[in-house]
Amino acid sequence: RRRISHGLMSDFSDKNTQETHQPLPDLGEGGMVLYVKAAEDGKSVGDCPFTQYVRMVLEEKGLDYDVRPCTAETKPQWLIELYEGKMPALRHRRECYTESEVIAQYLEFFFSGDEYASLAKPKKKEMAEASEVVGKIFPALAKYLKHTPDGDDEDDELKSGLCEALNLLEAHLTSEGRTGPFIVGDGEHVTLLDCNLAPKLYHMKVGVTAFKDNAVGVDDDFPAVAGYINTIFNRESFTKTKYPEETIVWGWGNARSK
Repeated sequence: RRRISHGLMSDFSDKNTQETHQPLPDLGEGGMVLYVKAAEDGKSVGDCPFTQYVRMVLEEKGLDYDVRPCTAETKPQWLIELYEGKMPALRHRRECYTESEVIAQYLEFFFSGDEYASLAKPKKKEMAEASEVVGKIFPALAKYLKHTPDGDDEDDELKSGLCEALNLLEAHLTSEGRTGPFIVGDGEHVTLLDCNLAPKLYHMKVGVTAFKDNAVGVDDDFPAVAGYINTIFNRESFTKTKYPEETIVWGWGNARSK
């Protein structure tokens, strides 16, 4: 395993502008623990798509880690006191990072050597273009799934917002020059953005079926998106980290009742 000096870790902290705290007790060489939202039973992994994003990155890189599902009552005290109890939270050696994108960038920054399976690093322009498209999906989905009553005029407007986001993704996936199935650039290589998007599409697939009576016909109206879903959902990093569909239904059911 690659040894990481405290100086390198501090450098990463500075680059990502996270508040630094006094070091935690060292977990030892290779020690890595991911603290995540628990499911309804309080013990299994919950429905957070941002947690699955981090776990997919860990799996793509072939890293060993432990998963610790937590409820509000079972979070470690240090996580509450030093990091406001935010999850997912990745603890590695003496460091801890929260926010899924920061964690993903941390893993990219430190585990990029030949001994680790590396995700592709596309050109900044290609990544920015794809990120703009991907970034519209989950906000539109969350508004649509949370809304009640289902089927009213506002619900139809929110459905249209999600369909507009999917149209942009469909256009991106079918744009000229693409030769592979993945999101960024020519689509030939998996990137962080695929790990980011896949869990959100999983929530869409399950949530629209459970709460909106399949009102968004992805297979018929967005065939390229449907093909992408099939490809990424069959990737090992996705299948090893996904939670049961009923866990997603439980999570959105809670959100809809608030």
